[in-house]
Amino acid sequence: MGTLSCVAIKTRATTRVAPTVEIMVEICHVNQIFIAIDKYAKMKVDAKLIAWMREIRRHIHQNPELSFQEFDTARYVTKKLRELEIPFRKGVARTGILAWIGDEKPDSPCVGLRADMDALPILEKTGLPFSSSRDGVMHACGHDGHVAMLLGAAALLKKCHIPGRVVFLFQPAEESEGGAREMVADGALEGVDRIFSGHIDRHFEVGEIAVQPGLICAFTDEFRITIRGQGGHAAKPHETTDSIVVASLLVMSIQTLVSREVNPAFPSVITVGKISGGSAPNVIAEEAVLLGTIRTTHSDVREKVIVGLKRMVMAMEDLYNAETSMELVPGYPPVINDQAATELARRAALAVVGPDGVKGLPYPSLGGEDFSFYLQDIPGCMVRFGARRPDLVSAAAHSPRFDFDERALPVGAEYLAQVALEAMKA
Repeated sequence: MGTLSCVAIKTRATTRVAPTVEIMVEICHVNQIFIAIDKYAKMKVDAKLIAWMREIRRHIHQNPELSFQEFDTARYVTKKLRELEIPFRKGVARTGILAWIGDEKPDSPCVGLRADMDALPILEKTGLPFSSSRDGVMHACGHDGHVAMLLGAAALLKKCHIPGRVVFLFQPAEESEGGAREMVADGALEGVDRIFSGHIDRHFEVGEIAVQPGLICAFTDEFRITIRGQGGHAAKPHETTDSIVVASLLVMSIQTLVSREVNPAFPSVITVGKISGGSAPNVIAEEAVLLGTIRTTHSDVREKVIVGLKRMVMAMEDLYNAETSMELVPGYPPVINDQAATELARRAALAVVGPDGVKGLPYPSLGGEDFSFYLQDIPGCMVRFGARRPDLVSAAAHSPRFDFDERALPVGAEYLAQVALEAMKA
């Protein structure tokens, strides 16, 4: 083993979102290889790289693809990886990609960085010059930005001699089918010690990164309830069992599960998002179907809500002389950020945006995130990248007018590169 020697160099640096700060850089010489380990300063994205990332984001936004259909997106990502001369493996979890840089020694630290690639079944109404070219499909959650950020981080890290290995996970199907689970099953985490990711969030300003240990996203479960009554003429309800009336009463009853049976200290939501039934205004519907979701933040609460929902569905049979059935589709586990990994994420965020830019999450989101499947295998942390557009305050994620401030792209790229270095030093 070669001799390790270090020399400290004091300098000054000015960041885009933080004030001028003094930084200390250790340059370590091991076997004639120089590795710059910057403890406090961020990795810098230049104007050329910003333009490159913006082009990537807009191309992907204009050509969105649904879960496990990201074939064109994957081809485009591999094209950009070739430009960076970064090796990769395609076809992971069907349409995913694994890329990597650094040494492959078994005892070297290995860090995973992940971006999701899929879009949503939404008709875009943003009016952007690079709006979706595919009717009914839209990037309305920022995944186009996530891919651009991860490629930007890869470009930054490619310029460094890194003390280990970084694996870049370009993941399909976060929105609906749990692509992370298939990535894990396809070996995406082999040899990876920790994993990090980030999500664009319009609740925070550009130049802010939200970092929080513990549970940050909820359990997500879906249900399908079928109510079968006795159809008939609208003028003769006494001869029928009206499935739509029963469904309506059930929807109202369900609301008491959260308001009267769940400890209010644990955030929970039950939403019936779709009701279908009936065929004509003068016909009493024989069948009604309810589709909905359950969001909970504690395993005991989740179980209590599911049991309570089944009880209420069964009660409709005796109360209203109807037949009922319920199907439960287990969703994503909660995202629980590892404490030690979150501390590494916090250090990286401080280096990129400074103390004023590092925020907490005061309460968990009841949204779902399949990043949780990675965290079931290895420690990691997901953060939030502030991306609010001051001129677009009402267009929430998953809405047809969603957009984000592209100035968040370099922040995300710098953070992902920085957290990889922090994790390899740990």
